[in-house]
Amino acid sequence: MEHPVVERVNRMGYMYSPKREEYGIDGLGNEVFSGDEILVLNDEFFLRETLLQESIELLEKLGASYAIAK
Repeated sequence: MEHPVVERVNRMGYMYSPKREEYGIDGLGNEVFSGDEILVLNDEFFLRETLLQESIELLEKLGASYAIAK
């Protein structure tokens, strides 16, 4: 099992690449960049990699949908 940051680098490249644009700040104060996986609920979005499994399950039950920040 790899650390989540290593998995993210392998999947999307170095996370602080100047090629990635800032998408915004999520509902919990986390910076979100283009290419990040987010959960969207109503007018709020949340960076998926910072959420606990219980939080993800709760957001899914409330009707949140998965998206990739663009």
